[in-house]
Amino acid sequence: MEIRTYCINLNIYYTAPNEIWSKLGELYTKMPGWNGKMCEWYGYDGKLIYVSVEPSGLQFCAQLPVKEWEAWISEFKKKATEIMGYEIGEPEDGFEFRYYE
Repeated sequence: MEIRTYCINLNIYYTAPNEIWSKLGELYTKMPGWNGKMCEWYGYDGKLIYVSVEPSGLQFCAQLPVKEWEAWISEFKKKATEIMGYEIGEPEDGFEFRYYE
């Protein structure tokens, strides 16, 4: 099982209101590998995912096997799309930000 490193940004802008961040926080706890730390999953067997809020979008960095990462991030995007009310994906793939004041 080869573990690879990934780092992507999603089109969730840092100015989203607190109620959205609360909902995303709930989603974090339901994702596979949640380890009880607010912004981290796994943390054992060489596997790790962490998230941070950046001006370039919600940033995920991970060390996982390819298929596991692809399944995990696909699930996150699908569930985040439901929460956000617009399609979540990587800006460089054409997914647009929704800006908040």
